[in-house]
Amino acid sequence: LKEEYGIEPAAAAVAVAGPAAGGDAGAAEEQTEFDVILKSAGSSKLAVVKLVKEMTGVGLKEAKELVDKAPAPLKEKVTKEEAEALKTQLSEAGAEVELKQLLLPLYREP
Repeated sequence: LKEEYGIEPAAAAVAVAGPAAGGDAGAAEEQTEFDVILKSAGSSKLAVVKLVKEMTGVGLKEAKELVDKAPAPLKEKVTKEEAEALKTQLSEAGAEVELKQLLLPLYREP
């Protein structure tokens, strides 16, 4: 390589490895699935139960059970935007909410 192209072999290996490392970082940023976890209902439990019923599509009894057994997952594998919207609505109703980012395995080519 050095005689034909004037390139040191070590420099060529770094140039080839550089973009592969950058590709992994890009894949890590694309992980956008979240779980919405209800930590507690707060002081306005009735408003939170009604909101949970509306968000999850379950009956009133099931929504109350979800709120009573907090901390409990309300929605799983939702987009970041949807998770933020749900958190905002629940927080405004008085609930304590946590967003948990799902850690997806990075795909590596063989």
